[in-house]
Amino acid sequence: MRTANPLGRWALTAFTWLIAILFVLPLLWMVLTSFKQESDAYTDPPRLLFTPTLEQFAGILERGFLPYLGNSAFVTVVSTLLVLVLAVPAAYALSIAAVPATRDVLGFFLSTKMLPIVAAIIPLYVISQNIGLLDNVWALIVLYTGMNLPLAVWMLRSFFLEVPREMVEAGRIDGAPLPTLLYRVVLPVVAPGIAATALICVIFSWTEFFYAVNLTAAQAGTVPVFLVGFITSEGLYWAQLSAAALLASLPVMIIGWIAQNHLVRGLSMGAVK
Repeated sequence: MRTANPLGRWALTAFTWLIAILFVLPLLWMVLTSFKQESDAYTDPPRLLFTPTLEQFAGILERGFLPYLGNSAFVTVVSTLLVLVLAVPAAYALSIAAVPATRDVLGFFLSTKMLPIVAAIIPLYVISQNIGLLDNVWALIVLYTGMNLPLAVWMLRSFFLEVPREMVEAGRIDGAPLPTLLYRVVLPVVAPGIAATALICVIFSWTEFFYAVNLTAAQAGTVPVFLVGFITSEGLYWAQLSAAALLASLPVMIIGWIAQNHLVRGLSMGAVK
């Protein structure tokens, strides 16, 4: 048995750490900048030693950040739940209990992601205005549900395909009805996949900007719309923008950290036979 080259292992480890630092460096820079004064954020070369302050965070809260945060949280949670409620039965029907023309259905779902959203924004704006949903969180909920549903169906179908058919057949032989078979037998097996799908839907909904900036104003604005307010004719307020971006990123990072085990298991389902 040949022993791996220690020098090669050290080189691979060093390269991995370098790549990780390159990915994390923008986040670390944002965190440092959020605790600076505006004058310290504009120094050239950048100032690494400074007196930390919470002034930027206080200013963000005074500018009305919490309503935008509440809108983002409400829209994200409701749209993600709707996606899961609709995608789980659809994925079951397209995998374990395959329906006729499954390929056509999957192709239709995929084709809905090919339409540029900029081509649909004017009809969506007119429809939202006519039905009274302009600057309303429910318009975003409907759009985010439709935006994430095709992706969720494709992801969940791949997870459902990994469910052993023997388990499903055993449940059917025992006389389990379809709801019991789905929620008592199948869902516990694909729970990590559902968690991974939900997290991806949360990220896409939380960070979506185009629909939010065009269909909302003062009442239903989300966090990305709030961040745009720091781009002014006078320039960028780097310290305030970094503080707002940090506050906006914390919920998703916390959710991802809590669900990281399920996320890894879900994304690796079927990777090893």
